Amino acid sequence: MSKNYGRELRAKLNARSGLLVPGCGNALAARVIEDMGFEAVYLSGAGLTNQYYGLQDLGFIGLRDVSEHTAAVRDAIDIPLIVDADTGFGNALNVRQTVRTLERAGANAIQLEDQVMPKKCGHFASKAVVNLDEMRGKIKAAVDARSSEDFLIIARTDARAVHGLDHAMERAAAFIECGADVTFIEAPTSAHELQRICELSCPQIVNVVIGGKTPALKVSEFAEMGFGMVLYANAALQGAVRGMTNALDRLKSDGILPEDPLLVASFLERQNLVKKPLLDALELKYF
Repeated sequence: MSKNYGRELRAKLNARSGLLVPGCGNALAARVIEDMGFEAVYLSGAGLTNQYYGLQDLGFIGLRDVSEHTAAVRDAIDIPLIVDADTGFGNALNVRQTVRTLERAGANAIQLEDQVMPKKCGHFASKAVVNLDEMRGKIKAAVDARSSEDFLIIARTDARAVHGLDHAMERAAAFIECGADVTFIEAPTSAHELQRICELSCPQIVNVVIGGKTPALKVSEFAEMGFGMVLYANAALQGAVRGMTNALDRLKSDGILPEDPLLVASFLERQNLVKKPLLDALELKYF
């Protein structure tokens, strides 16, 4: 890669100015996100599970699924790529392989979480977390496995829902001691909790789930608190689902679907998104 996306991402997160990052579940969504002017993309485990398998975010994906989609997204975009690696797909040795695989595939940062396998969506009930020593080992393994220091390790804890915010912050502090570059306390439930999280020494992520547990404040408010990144992991997916249902509802009711820009992208827009003009030019060059 000609650009050092990891170094660029680190600088943006260290600014703690609320970098707004939408999530994708596939390469096409990543390209839309880039075309809309966002400065980074997050490959969402939930989005990938929902879109690829049509299943809930309950630990159904594996390293091969994530690595294949990481490579596809990396090839499609020219901005930093953060990849949700769930629990690392096993113990510390599995985490080592996960880091090596996803770094080679083109990720610039990965997120590892401390849930018990099989994990659940961070805004689902009845989560459980592994003991702190196990997660320490995973973070250390991740730090040791990366080939570049510009590959960021994001350590997430879901302990807020299980043991409370104080315990979650203690875990996050321990992850920082083990070498995590960024920490992420999932599902805080109030503005007061969000402000406390930003007292931690490294950049923090807030995950805004539409309809979830965390208050949906404006990006400027999160930036004021000092968050490094404001993640909307599945906003694009939820918007796409609504777009599909609106277009198909019109088709079903009317028996025809007009080229209405409020309902569907135009044929030209679709082809431009998948870079058809570039391939047309290459076809002329090579054939």
